Amino acid sequence: MGRVLKDGPKIGEVAVAAGVSRATVSRVMNGQDTVAPDIADRVREAAAQLNYRPSTLARSLSLGRSSTVAVVVPDLRNPMFHQVLRGVMDASEAQGYRTLVAETADRTADEATLAQEARTRCDALILVNPRMPQQTLDELLPQLRPVVLVNRTSSHADIPSLVIDHAQGIHRLVEHLTSLGHRHLAYLGGPDGSLSDIPRREALETSLTRHPDLRIDQLPGGATIDAGFEAAEQVLASEATAVVAFNDLTAFGLLARLNESGVRVPDGLSVTGFDDIELARYANPALTTVNVPHAELGRRAWQLLAEAIAAASGSTAPGTGRGTAPETFTPELTVRTSTGPVPPARELTAPSTDLSGTAHRPARGSAGDDDGARWSRRGAGWQLRLGELVLAHSMGGERMPTVHSPRPHLHPVRSLRGRLLTDRSPDDHRHHYGVSMTIPDVDGTTYWGGRTFDADHGPMLLPNHGHQHVEHMETLHGGATLHQQIRWIDQDQRLQLQESREITGTGMAETEAWAMRWSSLLRAERPLTIASPAVRGRPGAGYGGFFWRLASGAEVEVMNSEGVQDVHGTPARWVSVAVRHDERWASLVLAQQSEDPSPWFVRASDYIGLGPALAWDVPLTLAAGQVHPVELLAVVVDRRVGAGEVDRLLELGEGRVRAARSA
Repeated sequence: MGRVLKDGPKIGEVAVAAGVSRATVSRVMNGQDTVAPDIADRVREAAAQLNYRPSTLARSLSLGRSSTVAVVVPDLRNPMFHQVLRGVMDASEAQGYRTLVAETADRTADEATLAQEARTRCDALILVNPRMPQQTLDELLPQLRPVVLVNRTSSHADIPSLVIDHAQGIHRLVEHLTSLGHRHLAYLGGPDGSLSDIPRREALETSLTRHPDLRIDQLPGGATIDAGFEAAEQVLASEATAVVAFNDLTAFGLLARLNESGVRVPDGLSVTGFDDIELARYANPALTTVNVPHAELGRRAWQLLAEAIAAASGSTAPGTGRGTAPETFTPELTVRTSTGPVPPARELTAPSTDLSGTAHRPARGSAGDDDGARWSRRGAGWQLRLGELVLAHSMGGERMPTVHSPRPHLHPVRSLRGRLLTDRSPDDHRHHYGVSMTIPDVDGTTYWGGRTFDADHGPMLLPNHGHQHVEHMETLHGGATLHQQIRWIDQDQRLQLQESREITGTGMAETEAWAMRWSSLLRAERPLTIASPAVRGRPGAGYGGFFWRLASGAEVEVMNSEGVQDVHGTPARWVSVAVRHDERWASLVLAQQSEDPSPWFVRASDYIGLGPALAWDVPLTLAAGQVHPVELLAVVVDRRVGAGEVDRLLELGEGRVRAARSA
């Protein structure tokens, strides 16, 4: 004989246990407020003791509703719609409703039929980004009530709608890019028939009025990763310096193709998205975009729908929940690492086919040929310029991920001929950022970023990342020096160090070079110890302090003031690194300004990076209030430098810096 399943407790059993009628139990279970509170509590207590669960079907028949709402979206491949759905589902579930999801798969002709079918299976409907013509939508909506529109409006004043201010989002992206010096943008448009693409293109036209010197190429794109991938060739052919993609997915595809093509982002091209879906911060590089609060959009859509359901059932006063003007959500700019300053060779107005930017170099005796380099504010950072040439860009580090130990840094740094001498967040060490002061261990806090070396377990990713906060910036010496006051703050938000930093630049055109003096004074707020992985037991890993990360090249040569090529760990006065890109060489000479130079940490095989070590194999201890100076002279040269000319270059550079600082 087969096993007989026992039915669960019935509503009559709950009524007997609570000493009330079946009708009273039904009213309590259905959430009606016509039962006295003490009796309702007694019913709920009896139901809990008996493990009674009301029948969903019976409840629907009793109330004349299914407690289900439908959400119709055009494309479930787009994570943006997932976030809207999550907002709707979280909010509706809290009020006992289930969500039915229907996808039109971008088939505009099927939208009306699908919406009507979905409405017959539920109590109400949310239409998200419907693509149908306006007249069709206006004729359809009365048949779907209660209904809420997301990202569309209608001629029906009583139907609530929520809209995104696409134009404002575009304006914020364009203003961000122009603040970085970009004057030639490309817009990868949305798919054919996209209604949200229209206000974006109108906003671009408005931007042209705001910026008469701006050029915007409008290119065909789409709304998918594949569309962005396929658009890369036309983007590069446009020679734009920055791209505004229709959405984040299109931007992802573009980034992938650019990476395959060897185009560095943002050094060679800046890229922005739209929406700020959850994956945007994990792109490589992290995507600058505008944040549309899609989950909040979903939650608000449910709130309006719930009010419309209540009004339709007569449980609220007429007019409750009925819309007037659409509610508008304004996107907010989210700046990450996919945008940066316009490449110097592309920033200038004169045309050139020389990819290094040599054609833009002023001739001897022309305006801008003096050696007076000057710092000036540019967007969110500062630029060091020599005439028309941009030599270095200083950034505050606010956009860096916490795990990279955010800090101010210089990037890009270029030679007079535009050759790149720094790298930022490269694949081999994502936490390397151009030129910076960076220490792996200050009383256990890392300002280097990435993993921390543990003697027992090796490199470990720990929650010990500090950050450097620039609290004040100004120029000194007639603009030749950038002065920064920087607070070093640990993972518990405690101040460890205060740094006074001065960076002075000067030209040395007669030697095809320019020089930079870096001076830092580190003041301990309390007794502390500065260490390195070498101090903790990892031989040779004595890095920490001033660190210059270079861009990789086809060939690298390293030497020091003692004539030694194996310079790692040597306490030489200077180290020179020559890097060949294609057939062109550029050299960096770094010289310590101390009579007792520290050992050099130098890497030139797996990557190119160097700097004098603060704690090579012995910790550096500082008393409270003690100041430790770090001072170097850097000379950037547009050729391969020989050992016999380094001292002359340093002498000339030092003289020019002294003259600049005395101005």
